[in-house]
This record gives sequence, structure tokens and C-alpha cells, in this order.
Amino acid sequence: MARPPGRLKPTEGEALIRVHHLNCGTLRPLGGRLVDGQPGLLRRAEMVCHCLLLETGTGLTLVDTGFGATAAKDASGWLGGPFVRLASADTSPAQTAVAQVTGLGFDPRDVRDIVLTHLDFDHAGGLADFPGATVHVYEKELEAARHPRDRKERMRYRPVQFAHGPKWAPCTEQGEPWFGFGAVRELGGLPPEILLVPLAGHTRGHAGVAVDTGNGWLLHAGDSFFHAGETAPEGPRCPPGLALFESAVQTGRAARLRNQERLRTLARDHADDVRVFCAHDTAQYRRLAGPAGLS
Repeated sequence: MARPPGRLKPTEGEALIRVHHLNCGTLRPLGGRLVDGQPGLLRRAEMVCHCLLLETGTGLTLVDTGFGATAAKDASGWLGGPFVRLASADTSPAQTAVAQVTGLGFDPRDVRDIVLTHLDFDHAGGLADFPGATVHVYEKELEAARHPRDRKERMRYRPVQFAHGPKWAPCTEQGEPWFGFGAVRELGGLPPEILLVPLAGHTRGHAGVAVDTGNGWLLHAGDSFFHAGETAPEGPRCPPGLALFESAVQTGRAARLRNQERLRTLARDHADDVRVFCAHDTAQYRRLAGPAGLS
């Protein structure tokens, strides 16, 4: 297990992970403030696909991958026509993870590991751009993608995105306690500062990814919530259009709400130790990325 809560500075010999915040796909659905909570109704909302690039000292690790380079060539075939039209998805090559990794001066082949919050097409679309990477995901999530139970699961997973044969490293939900969460685990071959946190509800095997930067923890909570207000200490709030969408795409309502409550407690009681953020909130992304785009 990584450094315990309260001991946030690395001791001699401990790795310090450098974190780059990337937006790997912009969404502009209709609805304005009903979706993103910002002023104005007769405009398109703005949402991001917030991914992380981690420099670990032994290689690069991606947390989620966004749309992927193939979406720039065939958005409807890669992501699905209804999604592209409704979300007005920006699939430009410049926003792909592979382009941003290259733009930071790295070789994409140095991305040795990818840790996924889940396998929805806007999170796993870039897997094919890093065919040599080991892909860490909960085995329940991989099972859902391989054997969808219903129409909702058949729509959310895109087999074409996995046709290249990813190097899967499925994980069981076993581990140790961490800030009120149980079964939090390290990942084989990765530094102990990177942890997988069970956050089922949005999908069967949805996860959060916690990263100890040496100056505090980051918790990428994926789609376990969609708006920063849902983890606000003063109580949950979410724009109505976004709340409706969140409910429509959930796999397990009770699990989703239970994990959201845990995340609210974490954000309230450990704000000095852990920064919690989700995948699609633009304001959260901009605050964390900052002018340098790294933590």
C-alpha cells in the first residue's frame, strides 16, 4: 500500500509521480446551464474528457484515454453516430491522448500502462493508439464489455475499440481500506502510489484511480459523478439535464448513490489530503490543469 494518510511527503528513495492533466475529447451538447451549470440556456454546454498522464520514473501511465485517434477519421464508426450527433463531440486529432503525449516530448511507446475507470467508449477509445500498453481494469468491467447483459450495456461498449487485442490485466475487487473505502488495491507492475478504488454504479466494474503525488492525493473518480456540486460539502447539487442523463446511463442506482456519498464524505473530511474530481466537469479540469497542465 502507498504512503498512509497524513504522511504526504515522500521519504528518501520514494518515487514522486508527476501528473499531467489532459482533455482528450470535448463534448458540446445542447442545454447550456441545464447541463454544465454555467450561465445561459440557449447555447451548447461544454464538457471535457479528463485524463491523466503519469510520469512514474519507469515509464508513462495513462488514466483513461478519451476518444482516440481513430475517432478523428471515423467518429461515427468509432464512437457511435447518435453520441457524436447529440454530444457534438470534438474529435480533432490535437485532442487525442497520443497527440498530447507526443506534444509533451514523449514517445507514445513509453506509455507502458493504462488504468481505466471503465470501458465506456469515451474513456477507452484511445486504447488502440497504445497497443503495447498493459490495460488495468476491474474484471467485472471487462466481463460487462465482453458479455453485455442488456441493451444499455450493448450501447455503451464498442467492440471495435478492442479489436486490436489489448493486453488486459483484469483486477479483482480485493485490497485494503483507504480513506473510508474498502478493497482499494495496488496494480501489478505499477508504483504503489497508484491505487484502484472500487466505485461501481455507473457501470458494473467502475473504478476510481488514486495517485499519491507526494504533495497529496488525486482521486480521478471517472463517471461516478458528473458535476462538482455532487460532492460539495454543503450537499449534493447537479444541473437537472445532467442529473437526468446520469440516472439514465447508470447500471446500479443504489451503488452509485452510496459511492457518491462516500466521495462527498471524503471531499468534506479530507480536503487537505485528497482532491476529488470527475471525468467531465470542465471547471474542475481547468482548475487542476492550470497554466502548466501538471501537478
